[in-house]
Amino acid sequence: MKIVQTTALMATIATCQGFVAPQQPAAAQTALEMTSRRDALATSFATILAISVPSAANAIDACPKGSKNCLRQTWTPPSSTSAADAASQLRDVLNAYPQEGQEDGKVDGGGYTIIADSDGSFKLEYRSSGKGFFAKSFNAGKPFIDDLVIEPNGSSFEFRSASRLGDSDFGVNGKRLSYIGGLLKEKGWTGVGL
Repeated sequence: MKIVQTTALMATIATCQGFVAPQQPAAAQTALEMTSRRDALATSFATILAISVPSAANAIDACPKGSKNCLRQTWTPPSSTSAADAASQLRDVLNAYPQEGQEDGKVDGGGYTIIADSDGSFKLEYRSSGKGFFAKSFNAGKPFIDDLVIEPNGSSFEFRSASRLGDSDFGVNGKRLSYIGGLLKEKGWTGVGL
């Protein structure tokens, strides 16, 4: 966002102070020198909008190529479900995830927190117990944190579950999404990228 603000400020200053082109023959002028203030301002704002407004299809970042600690899925509620009902069902499913985690705490044993819940968009943090070998050896005994982001995309919802650290998650993101997906299937939802 700082880059967008800086670009906007620079464009505004440049256009308000004006481009004063040196007096040269028309053939020797560069494209920048021949740009009017109005055109420069319009181009600057168009660039700012293109940078700062994500398209709905790309609202969630793709997982890095070859990633072993990031998964992305798309889930669609039954066609008769309203957007509000779909968000409500999704909220119920997310709250049904066991706070003590799965597999006796081996998966998400440190619980989870819903960070954001707005208009069908959700952001959650899942924590490991912090008791395992890798947490003790490589993370000073602190839990590893994974992020789950869910965004509406038309009539579907895009899910992205990713570890913040490391190259591998030992299947934790997959187990988390499988659990959530099982609850969604019970409600008639269908998934892609499973």
